[in-house]
Amino acid sequence: MSTRPSLAAEHRTVIGKQVNSLRRQGILPAVIFGGGKPSVPVQISALDWEILRRHKVTRNTLMDLKVGSAKAQPVLVQSIAEDPRSRKPIHVDFQVVKMTEEMTVDVPLVTIGTSTAVDKDGGTLLHLKETIHLRALPGDLPTSIEVDVSGLVDFETTLHVSDLIVPKGVQILTDAGDSIVRVMAPRTEAAQQGDAPDLAAGAPAEEAPAEDA
Repeated sequence: MSTRPSLAAEHRTVIGKQVNSLRRQGILPAVIFGGGKPSVPVQISALDWEILRRHKVTRNTLMDLKVGSAKAQPVLVQSIAEDPRSRKPIHVDFQVVKMTEEMTVDVPLVTIGTSTAVDKDGGTLLHLKETIHLRALPGDLPTSIEVDVSGLVDFETTLHVSDLIVPKGVQILTDAGDSIVRVMAPRTEAAQQGDAPDLAAGAPAEEAPAEDA
């Protein structure tokens, strides 16, 4: 028996801008693609999706999707579109997968740990790469890769792709020499003061705005 998250869907006939009416009814439009077949528009319960999201279902999550009375099939959450203001999901893309065939995906990098250069020296953590390209069987694909920044103890150290640890069966396709994260030194007080206008030296002060007539 599968231990993957499961979700029920129904075939969708409403398309285009009319899908806004579905969203108002608590229905989330989605699409299934892949498997050598044309894409299929479907719809899922927005509430069911929210429950899954709270259980850490996100992009690159492998799950079982059952459409109507058909048999459930393994799919990968390929993308989740969100409203830019509310951050609520407005559309989901599911990719049909074969559990015996490797696939390539972009997986987000998530920093863990505490950098001394940030925590004690006031530096700023710079994320030089947000995702990494991986290949693996669908059942082995991670939803994210952790980057331990506790080794960043100064402003000269940089972590690279070669420093990453990935699960067994996962191959990194991104160049091993690519930089991932480093710490930028804080600007000195003298440098900050040097950027400020010197009013005493005759720099013009900003005029007060005139009152409306």
